Formats: sequence, C-alpha cells, structure tokens
Amino acid sequence: MIQALTDTTGKRQHSSLGHEAVMLLKKLISTPSPSGDEFETADIIQAYLENHDITTHRLHNNVWAFNRHFDKSKPTILLNSHHDTVKPNGAYTKNPYFAQVTDGKLYGLGSNDAGGCLVSLMATFVHFHNERDLSYNLCLVASAEEENSGKHGLSEVLPNLGELSFAIVGEPTQMQMATAEMGNMVLDCTC
Repeated sequence: MIQALTDTTGKRQHSSLGHEAVMLLKKLISTPSPSGDEFETADIIQAYLENHDITTHRLHNNVWAFNRHFDKSKPTILLNSHHDTVKPNGAYTKNPYFAQVTDGKLYGLGSNDAGGCLVSLMATFVHFHNERDLSYNLCLVASAEEENSGKHGLSEVLPNLGELSFAIVGEPTQMQMATAEMGNMVLDCTC
C-alpha cells in the first residue's frame, strides 16, 4: 500500500487515499469472503487501518474504530458497510476473484456489493481520523455476515459502539435511500 501523504492543501492526501482505496478494493476482491467466512478480509481491513495508526477493535469478523479525538459530549456518526459476499454463481463470465478493470470499470465479486462502498467509507474515516475539532465523532464498522443475516454481524457489534446519532450505510441502492434494508425504518426527508 502507498502511504498517505499530506501537504498544506491536502490534495496529495486525497489522491493517495483514492489510490489506496482502489488497491484495497482489488485486494478484497481477490480474497474470498463468503458470508460467515470473512476472516481473511477482516484481517486485511484491520491491517489497513492499523497501518494508518488507527486503533481497531474486532469481534468475530467485524472490525471497528473511532476517530482519534473521540469526545463523548459530541454526536457520533456511524460509517458502515460490509465485507462479506455471496458465493459466486455459475453465470459469471469473468473470474469472480480477479479484480479486472475494463473500460474504466472495476469488476470482481464484491466490487459493487459492497466493497466500493466500504473502501470509500474507510478512506473518508482515515482522512478525518486525526482531526481535532470535528463537530461530531466518527465510528467506522466494516461488518460481517450481512449477506446471510448471520448472528455475528453488525447487530452483535452495536452494543460496543455507544450512542449513535445516525448512520451512513454503504450499500448499492442506485442512490436511493434504504430501498430494501431489513429492520430499518425508512424516512424520506427534504432538507
């Protein structure tokens, strides 16, 4: 992985984090992670965060972290997406475990659901992790067992996170708010 660089404008850091996110996604795609058996991708995610000097926590194959200057008096935003995948089916025309870029699109099992979302949220978290004067706290959770609604997924981690004000969940919904999330209350709001 390329180390994140910072300069006075922050532009090099953004460019580096974007490159890192793509490289991390390629690594996750090439590592099988069927729901309930995501140990290796959890290791990759945990190592990536710790490589950025971020203290991580882990329960089963769920990995989470809080921003460095966490302040209990501030609201907390949960950034969440999952790193498990469904098993590949016989209709695949490409190798599901090979991250292939064709015509500017990255293909591979889990690239859309929900690896792209996950690495984007991780890059955002890394970017803000060391900020001192945020108006809120950030909590990142790379959750497991989402595809099979397993008992060792996000629901098991939530008691360890404290009070959450709201969540940003990375899931491919064609930019529609919570179109088919089980157990959620859907509110369509205008701001």
